[in-house]
Amino acid sequence: MAADLMAVPDAPTHVTSARLVAAAGGKPAYCEAEGMVAPQVGILMWLPAQSWNGKFLMAGCGGYCGMFTFMAMCQEPLKRGYACITTDMGHKGQELGGLEWAYNNPQAVTDFAYRATHVTALAGKAIIRQFYGKSAARSYFIGCSCGGRQALIEAERFPYDFDGIVVGAPAISYVDITLDFGMRAQALYENGKPLFDKQSIGILGNAVIAKCDMNDGVKDGQIGDPRLCKFDPKDIVCTADARSNCLSAKQATAAAAFYAEQKSASGVTLGQRAFPPGTETSTLGMADTPILKPTFYEDFYKYLAFVPNPGPAWRFEQFDPNADYKRMGMTRTLMDAGNPDLSRFKAAGGKLIFHHGWGDGGLSPFNSIDLYNKIERTMGGRAATQEFLRLFMVPDADHCSGGKGPWSIDFLTYIENWVERAEAPELLIGAHYADSAPLGTSFGNAKPQFTRPIFPYPMAARYSGAGDPNDAANFKAVPIED
Repeated sequence: MAADLMAVPDAPTHVTSARLVAAAGGKPAYCEAEGMVAPQVGILMWLPAQSWNGKFLMAGCGGYCGMFTFMAMCQEPLKRGYACITTDMGHKGQELGGLEWAYNNPQAVTDFAYRATHVTALAGKAIIRQFYGKSAARSYFIGCSCGGRQALIEAERFPYDFDGIVVGAPAISYVDITLDFGMRAQALYENGKPLFDKQSIGILGNAVIAKCDMNDGVKDGQIGDPRLCKFDPKDIVCTADARSNCLSAKQATAAAAFYAEQKSASGVTLGQRAFPPGTETSTLGMADTPILKPTFYEDFYKYLAFVPNPGPAWRFEQFDPNADYKRMGMTRTLMDAGNPDLSRFKAAGGKLIFHHGWGDGGLSPFNSIDLYNKIERTMGGRAATQEFLRLFMVPDADHCSGGKGPWSIDFLTYIENWVERAEAPELLIGAHYADSAPLGTSFGNAKPQFTRPIFPYPMAARYSGAGDPNDAANFKAVPIED
């Protein structure tokens, strides 16, 4: 299906290659089309050859994107008949670092900031019209992390692109996030080495569980809602009488900084919101992980954050926390996804499911709560907001997937039901099969280890006191206000 769609309004598109992929592994036969939206936005699309359900789905990417890795999120939707597309966001690069592509390249920055997602949606719809001879009846977007930011920007700036949107753990502000990573790396590292190893992270995490496990009414090794968890790492500092299963004073101080917000000398909050107890052992939290390496956060400031960019010689140690945060207004204007005015999206009939894992140690769960509260205030209160948007905080779920909690959720079905059947989600049922699995993993007919209900924020699930605590049916909703 190599085709020229250069006349697509606002998204001149050229399909550079197409091939028919035979049915296999439960997936139907499909056409795989790759192409480009001018000048440089790469796209990859799967179109069912015979079993199209009449609907269109776009999958967001993660980190700094730059590749088609997140096409994996299209595998299960393809089985359900969806035509599904993703984008490299206008550049070729590494998901977790290497931003040389942005250096003195305003087109690439604009594409990554907001344009690539929008034009990919337009291109995908045009390809569908050409391939099937008719338009998609419904259009959906699902994304997490950077994909969550893409999703928010679509609702905020391009409210007519999608009927239903699923926003997961969004990177609302790359400026705040990368600043936080840099400052956290300085707090959690000493002379280039992490203050915490796996053993000490485990000690800290176990202490939090011991303190707060029963807050949801059941002893299950999880923290149902960390808003109820009052934990101080100083309580587990080693003493003359206790030299095991404890932290050094230096580690306790670093842990306290992990739970606190970073401030400038004048009291301005820098970076993200604080992290709640329960995020210590997240794969993105206090461990020695890529996001705490300079190639992730430092590259953002070398090549993208400032105008003009300082370039490859710049080091994070040069960042002045009392002044430089004022210099990034242009980048925030391009990239931030924190506009609480979703009136155009609501007026267009759009529906949005917003979720974030309470165990996310990379992007603070409180970032999402803050934005949601602003949306409520802007959109006329909770009842008016929940007519079209609901936030779900998933207990002990890591960043986007994995964790000890009920992180496996069929978001696509929930958003379909809301858009197509007017069935607003009164709760989501989350399942736990394994502590980790790639995003988009299907567990088929496997039996979950446990299930939990996730109620719209600010409600939380509490064990009823009777029945199997591994069954979501035995939990009830309780209100917990911040």
